[in-house]
Amino acid sequence: MEAPGLEEIRAAAARLKGAIEHTPCLHSRTLSLLTGAEVFLKFENLQFTASFKERGALNRLLALSAAERGRGVIAMSAGNHAQAVAYHAARLGIRAVIVMPRGSPNSKVRNTAGKYSATPPHTITGSSNPPISRIRSAIEWMHPSATSSRVAPRRSCWRISVVEKTEQ
Repeated sequence: MEAPGLEEIRAAAARLKGAIEHTPCLHSRTLSLLTGAEVFLKFENLQFTASFKERGALNRLLALSAAERGRGVIAMSAGNHAQAVAYHAARLGIRAVIVMPRGSPNSKVRNTAGKYSATPPHTITGSSNPPISRIRSAIEWMHPSATSSRVAPRRSCWRISVVEKTEQ
């Protein structure tokens, strides 16, 4: 897949404006000294779900067609992606099925089911996932590291704020 262009990235950033935090990107003198390089830290932990995954989840949800929104989405994650999809799907009124592997951190499971969504996540083990195969045929799959052209710009939109900060 070809990398998204600057206009696609800007469009993704515009979709997110006002829906997620504009987080700071600060120079780290300590890490810069330790590495011998200029290191900047992007404070995505300030997002509502405390993760950068909100950018991708929300951009993907906003890219759904009306028919896809009506069917809902399914996501599989042990934590950050699950929380981001659950939160933004609930906020947008989109049904979300979240599948979390058995052994996922309790705090992530509780947050995904409680703080971010009304639907408890399903848990699975091993590599065979019959519930997912049945559900996937009915609703839109949201992979945490999807590479489709509808998702890729979200991974790049944070770079705009990094470039803006480092150019100052």
